[in-house]
Parts: sequence; C-alpha cells; structure tokens
Amino acid sequence: MEISELLLKVPEGYQLIVGQSHFIKTVEDLYEVLSSAVPGAKFGVAFCEASGKALVRFDGTDAEPIRIATDFAMKISAGHVFVIILKDIFPINVLNRVKAVEEVVNIYCATANDVSIVIAESEGRRAVLGVMDGVMPEGIETKHDAQDRREFLRKIGYKR
Repeated sequence: MEISELLLKVPEGYQLIVGQSHFIKTVEDLYEVLSSAVPGAKFGVAFCEASGKALVRFDGTDAEPIRIATDFAMKISAGHVFVIILKDIFPINVLNRVKAVEEVVNIYCATANDVSIVIAESEGRRAVLGVMDGVMPEGIETKHDAQDRREFLRKIGYKR
C-alpha cells in the first residue's frame, strides 16, 4: 500500500466540503439538500462512483463550482468520496443537512482553506485516510485576538 498527500487549493470566495457516502443517489440527494437549504445558491457536487462504470458523477447550479468539484473529485479518485464546492455560502449553512443525508457516512472537512487529502492506494483502489486542513496554530489568542474574532463574527452576520 502506498500513502500519499494530495493538495487541494480552494479558490478564493469558495468553500469546500469533502465527505464519504455509500450510494449513487448521493449526487441527487446532495443537490436537493443544498438547493433547499439556500435557495439560489451557487454550488457544485461531484461523487466518485466505486463500482459499475466508476465515473465521477456531478450536479450543481453553477458551472464554475461544478468544474472545481469534478476536478477535485477526479484528483482524489477514492470510491464513494464526494466533493461539494460552495460559492458565497459558508458550510455552517448546509453542513447539518449534508450530514443528515441518509447515505452520508463521514465528513472529512468543511473549509475555505487549502487542504491536503491523505490517500492510501492499493491494487487499483483508493481511500481517504484523513485531511490536513489549514496550518498549525502559532500561539494562543490574546484578548485583542478574541475581540477581533467577536467583531468578525458580527461583521459577517453570525452573531448580533
């Protein structure tokens, strides 16, 4: 078995969710959940089929997020892994609904950061072992940092 690291560079203005499910209807179910959670949302969904034709299945509401999602899914190429790319939406707005989809098994990350996907590969099969999201902490927040955090959350509308 070979272990490797795959860097996914999330374009500015986009958010990434990577997870695993177990059934081909994942693409349609995720589409329905995302479109009903945030009507008019711009997103793309891609799913790595693990048997049959073994295709990357996709759907979405906007060409660019669909392209990014299918590109990332092809790079990952691990059975039953899905990629969601959100434009101008935070994962917090949809994550619980995504997790509630009956075939979703696991969420690896939900982020705007560049991520490294840790992959195992053996005899023509691939698996995601985990995700390295962002960078390592550089210290403990100060009172000033805490105030900046509080102001940021209010600025983007997540706190009053």
